[in-house]
Amino acid sequence: MKAPEFLSSERLSYRRPKAEDLENVLAGYASDGEVTKYLSWPTHRSPADTQFFLDFSDGQWNESPAGPYLIEAEGKLIGSTGLAFPTPYRATTGYAFAKEAWGKGYATEALKAMVELARQLGVHRLETICHVDHGPSARVLEKGGFVREGLLRRHTVFPNIDTAEPCDVFMFGLVLR
Repeated sequence: MKAPEFLSSERLSYRRPKAEDLENVLAGYASDGEVTKYLSWPTHRSPADTQFFLDFSDGQWNESPAGPYLIEAEGKLIGSTGLAFPTPYRATTGYAFAKEAWGKGYATEALKAMVELARQLGVHRLETICHVDHGPSARVLEKGGFVREGLLRRHTVFPNIDTAEPCDVFMFGLVLR
């Protein structure tokens, strides 16, 4: 089963990224070091970085049941989310939002939309990691029904914090089936 390329929730719409989104993704959130601090991908410094994301997105959509979604509120690009599929029964998710979208409940709404999509796609387990210092994201995950399952020591390199050393992360999971 393939995910739809367009979804909506109460206040947000989600759509597959397109080539013409390059400038809006770059300027809207991906080039902001504060937004990307706790993300596993580097802050975009040039259009080439954002083009890499768009190409990656196309690959995910072509090879998997879903891929990245751009998030819009009131017609304006405010961030991204999506699903990735390490296995057919297990998916991962995450989110990134422009600073002007912080504190409005958008991350919780987007997370719930990805949980519902994962259910529809027959995913058994949805999971994500969260840097141990990123309290706001951990709270969003808990509000979304995820359970903090453990601490993974020296697990992930966060290129916007330290490009050489893996950091500790919390593993969050949600069993759907």
